[in-house]
Parts: sequence; structure tokens; C-alpha cells
Amino acid sequence: MERPGLLKEGDKVTVTEGVLPSNYYYTIDPSLAMSGNFPFRERMLEREGVVTEVIENARGFYVKARFGEM
Repeated sequence: MERPGLLKEGDKVTVTEGVLPSNYYYTIDPSLAMSGNFPFRERMLEREGVVTEVIENARGFYVKARFGEM
């Protein structure tokens, strides 16, 4: 996430899956944050989740979300 305040704890989010030649990546809609790359064996099956934490450090903002059983 690039700017503060776009997401907060408890927000419901939906992700879109992108495909690279050997990985998947996920984007929180509408383009609020983007994941790192996940190998094919770690593909996410759930597309809806809840933000559990937003962390700010020197490199930017990081969003943690829980998917699956909520």
C-alpha cells in the first residue's frame, strides 16, 4: 500500500489474482495494495478476506489480511 488511510483494520477486501510464468500475485481491489509473488503450490483459493493489521515502516505500508474461515 502506498498511502496511509486507504485500508484499516476490520475492512473487508476482495483480491484479484494475477499470473506470471511461475508465480501468482494478488491485488486488493480496487488497486489498493499488491502482494509479493506466490509459487503455484501456495495459490490462494479464497478471494474475500478481512484486514487484520496495517503496518507502517521505512519501506512503506504493509497490509495483513485473513482469508478463509472468518
